[in-house]
Amino acid sequence: MDGSASPSAAAVETDTRGGEAPSKAKRGNAEEKYQHGQPVYFPEELVDKWVSFSLRGLYYCYNISLQGSCNTTADPTDIILAVKCDLGPDFLRYSFNLGGIEVTIKYLHLIHLNQEQVIFARRFQTTVLSLLINSDHSEVSNAIKYFHELQVDVGVVYLLLPTVYGKIDWCGIKFSTSSVYDDVTDKNLRHCHSCKDADILQTMDDPCCRCILQNSVVYAPRDGNFYNITDLDLNVNQPLDLNNRTAVSCKSKLLLVANGLFTVQNFLYKCYEKRKEPGSVKLPPELCRVVMAPVSTNTLFSFSFVPSIMYRIQCLLLSAKLKIQLGPRMQQFNIAAMKILEALTTKECQETISLESLETLGDSFIKYVTGENLFSKYKHREDILTSMREEKVTNAALCQLGCKSELVGYIRGELFNPKKWTIPGLGYDTRGNNKVFFRTTNNMYSLKEVSIKSKRIADTVEALTGAYLSACGELAAVHFIKSLGMDVELHSKMQVERIITTKSEEFIDVKSLQTILGYVFDDSSLLIEALTHSSYNIAGITACNERLEFLGDAVLDYILTDYFYRKYYPNCTPALLTNLRKASVNNCCYAHAAVKAGLHKHIIIHSSLKQMINDLENSRWSFSGPSHGWEPGIGLPEDLADLFEAIAGAIYVDSRNNKEVVWRAMRRLLEPLATPKTMEPDPVSELKELCERKSYPKPSYSPTRDDVAGVTMVVAKVKAAGTVYSETGKGRNQDVAEVLAAKALLKKLKAGARG
Repeated sequence: MDGSASPSAAAVETDTRGGEAPSKAKRGNAEEKYQHGQPVYFPEELVDKWVSFSLRGLYYCYNISLQGSCNTTADPTDIILAVKCDLGPDFLRYSFNLGGIEVTIKYLHLIHLNQEQVIFARRFQTTVLSLLINSDHSEVSNAIKYFHELQVDVGVVYLLLPTVYGKIDWCGIKFSTSSVYDDVTDKNLRHCHSCKDADILQTMDDPCCRCILQNSVVYAPRDGNFYNITDLDLNVNQPLDLNNRTAVSCKSKLLLVANGLFTVQNFLYKCYEKRKEPGSVKLPPELCRVVMAPVSTNTLFSFSFVPSIMYRIQCLLLSAKLKIQLGPRMQQFNIAAMKILEALTTKECQETISLESLETLGDSFIKYVTGENLFSKYKHREDILTSMREEKVTNAALCQLGCKSELVGYIRGELFNPKKWTIPGLGYDTRGNNKVFFRTTNNMYSLKEVSIKSKRIADTVEALTGAYLSACGELAAVHFIKSLGMDVELHSKMQVERIITTKSEEFIDVKSLQTILGYVFDDSSLLIEALTHSSYNIAGITACNERLEFLGDAVLDYILTDYFYRKYYPNCTPALLTNLRKASVNNCCYAHAAVKAGLHKHIIIHSSLKQMINDLENSRWSFSGPSHGWEPGIGLPEDLADLFEAIAGAIYVDSRNNKEVVWRAMRRLLEPLATPKTMEPDPVSELKELCERKSYPKPSYSPTRDDVAGVTMVVAKVKAAGTVYSETGKGRNQDVAEVLAAKALLKKLKAGARG
């Protein structure tokens, strides 16, 4: 969550880089774990009992096609997913990229399967996936033996069927799983009746037909590895490299040309390793035990993607379920499950999607809509309104909303590990952990419970708000946060009581100001209020600008964040989007823009403060050029930033809550706007990143305040390569002093690196 929208009412500190920020104590609280065990949901569409599943008769079929290459000569084949029920409209057709392979899931039709077919199919998928994921002889043996009986417990239940020439490969499914792990008495299963005696090869256990061996998976006890046989080769009586390069002689006329099995990875991982073609070796058949036959290289290649594919399907099914759980009011909004999934995926998952950008957008919208509601509903002073708003948007408050709405079980908070993935047909994962489902309070299935940080829950609430906002508009976003229990409404206009009885021209130069803003006020008394500093009392005529400042702050934050999101997402990183917002939504930027436009000349303020602001024209500062960033307005009085925000609030009220009008007026004052090429990180962030990159300890900041001089001094320190570096910054408040100290320290560290 961005600091500008999450301070508490009890502990608020000024932040020159964005309105207000939580105190350090509050930031610490935001990192606490939500102590109660929270269930991790599993989609009910993929849960059943194998006994009842095998007797259903009719199954919904989805075709999973894989297109592309992954540094291998294997040609991926389609896989048929058979499930107990319709997976919903999101799976009529859905595509995504997975490790260089384009995966497309498409609904086909209903299919009839008898119980025998289900049993064989379950056995096939369990064997193949155990081989690819475990690559361990004993674990594969246990997995294959596990399902001789159809367990009656609830488990992960669905079928993954290989295809050949566009049809389900029932021949391969039925015969390939007659393995060495069974007490096979019918030796005819190991060869084809049409083969001649010359085509029979002796394996470690039994004679086997060469046509079956040529497309098989074998186990070589000598080196403890599984191999996929791709061809046969004449034996020229040469030593074989096997078992750590120990020479092995062989009497066979033919050798088995074999490749290692494909590696199962987390192909959802944004930095997955591009795998190489498995290395080729030659093996004597009498030193090999047949595990599966026939099974092609193409089938093995396709099934190596199954854990990542099915995990994505599981997550999408839960995202679709969440849309329904939010209630009938939300069903009117058509949002893709993939957008919901993006909002549920934390950066810890390390995938190409994450909630960070949506969180930034949702954070600004929640701040805006709550601020607008409070401004319209109450006539309180700005400080009271700020406290009321912060109570609504703290991490703790948003976390509570998320927990009460039972959103936590949908959050994805860790990197997907294929080794922990549950193979359908097994009652345990590849590490031997039993998988027992339990029902949660909202009747969802779950396999485990986790503790989760309250901030992560709050971030998800903001990201889901951003998801509905970006996909369906403001009304959908408001309905979403209302469905969680937040009392908000969108207002078409606000009723503002006016007490001015004299002409505005007697107090301000209305025409000049309207020319600067490019906007003509219907009620110019709003402009007087926006220009009136709290130090100046126009008794009985107008209020000061603090309430309009409160409103304008929220409006500007939202419209700027929305602009950057729509202009640059998804091509820029979440971090860049956040930095664009920070560089533009801050007091330094607003103060600089106000002075550059000459608005400071019109402020209605106490005489002593008026002189100080007017002296800016004769100062050493230059007010041309961009206003964005941390440097242009650093050191300028915050009153100027307040003035800028108050004018935005005045235009918003006068235009009957028209954000487009506010944007047109304020944009001309803020231009040129920050872009990915022109935006620079503030020194505090840059110093922190440098220390992380160099593995230095975190920078420390020690402030001291001189109330007489009205300045704060901050000493910034970093220990680098055994040497402590320090620099001091001085400014009107702690944030300014920290920035200046960090800038000086960065310069020293970089100079030291060059030296």
